[in-house]
Amino acid sequence: MKFYNTLSRKIEEFVPLNPPNVSFYACGPTVYDFTHIGHMRTYTNNDVLKRALTYLGYKVNQVMNVTDVGHLSGDDDSGEDKMEKGAKKYGKTVWDVAKFYTDFFFKTTDALNIFRPDITCKATDHIEEMIQLINRLIQNGFAYETKEALYFDVIKFKNYGKLSGQKLEEKIQAVRKEVIVDFQKKHPADFALWFKTVGRFVDHTMHWTSPWGEGFPGWHIECSAMSMKYLGETIDIHSGGIDHVPVHHENEIAQSEAATNKQFVKYWFHNNFLTVDGQKMSKSSGNFYTIEDIEKNKIDPISLRLLFLQAHYRQPLNFTWQSARASQEAFNRLKEISLGLKGSSSLTRKPVNFSTKAISFQQQFKTALENDLQTPMAVAVMWDVIKSDIANDEKYYLLSDFDRVFGLNLSNITKEKIDANIIILAERRLEARKKRDFDASDRLRIKIEKAGFKVEDKGDSYTIKKS
Repeated sequence: MKFYNTLSRKIEEFVPLNPPNVSFYACGPTVYDFTHIGHMRTYTNNDVLKRALTYLGYKVNQVMNVTDVGHLSGDDDSGEDKMEKGAKKYGKTVWDVAKFYTDFFFKTTDALNIFRPDITCKATDHIEEMIQLINRLIQNGFAYETKEALYFDVIKFKNYGKLSGQKLEEKIQAVRKEVIVDFQKKHPADFALWFKTVGRFVDHTMHWTSPWGEGFPGWHIECSAMSMKYLGETIDIHSGGIDHVPVHHENEIAQSEAATNKQFVKYWFHNNFLTVDGQKMSKSSGNFYTIEDIEKNKIDPISLRLLFLQAHYRQPLNFTWQSARASQEAFNRLKEISLGLKGSSSLTRKPVNFSTKAISFQQQFKTALENDLQTPMAVAVMWDVIKSDIANDEKYYLLSDFDRVFGLNLSNITKEKIDANIIILAERRLEARKKRDFDASDRLRIKIEKAGFKVEDKGDSYTIKKS
């Protein structure tokens, strides 16, 4: 398999450290507010990558963190702790906020049929591991202490900026000096490893005893400490949104490699943004949508997953309600087709006499996955299978096989079964309508009606009902 590695800025052959085993760390949510559909594009693509690797024969061990302390607003350690901000906003304790939004996050991922990680680890459960890692950085000469915090000294890490390609001089110039709170910081780009409960954080609710006094960890140290605990000092894949590249993931590399003197991550997998109606999603713009908004608009969350699959993970994707409804119609068609094929098939495994054409479809699907996870191509192969003249047994097997990666949960769909031959006629009629061959369309409609069914057209889609 090949996919784009942000570190090398090119598509690379994937060679895990210990094949067929794959260590995979995914940056998880900061649980201070509602998870939105932009987040879900990232976690869906993480899920598809894991499923694709499994489909191709790898054994994936995925770890994901839940950040429930230490994530400050802003990238320069100048902002408010997001957990405390959420607690004030909703009038709850930070612990209640963390539990509520963690539950909401998993409710959302479950609705999109995203596999839960093999290990989910909360930051607040791993304070000791973070303290140990900070001590290693102190011993190796990469950390220093001020009255307010402990910081990582980026000047001492020679390769700082290798992930983003941004030079340290540019990064320092880009930081607004007037927002720096701790004036004992050596350089604006230095980042906090541990905050002390003094000054602006004197009343911080979440704090622990450390060799440097009461305090709490910085955001970046959390991921390094937890990934090392569960996956080792060097891991195969680390994923996240592209917004994490210049700061969070850059800082993870610096502190991890400064502590171990080993490469932290072999392959960095980053997902591009989801916009809404061409704009960044925000509550102030009125375009901030959660899974509950999707369901209120009578959109099946799985159809949102199908929408995500139709764009490559490295390309921006624009969400509109029109595109969501189109994806819902496509998913409805797919469900009807799958049910019809299931009703006409007695197979639970690969057909004995698998045709050359069916083998070709399966190879095309595999090639799409292996070529930088080209899900739009893989989805196109699925529709080609449906429109083809291969046997229904083969079609159902291939749809079920592909769904191991797509995660559309087709095998668990239940509804009134419609004979597969009727669905095939309806698909051919749809193609005729698209070509404006109305004579053929009418002939196919008559055949369907004689079989006891009727087709209701809905734009570029249709539904089938018994007469």
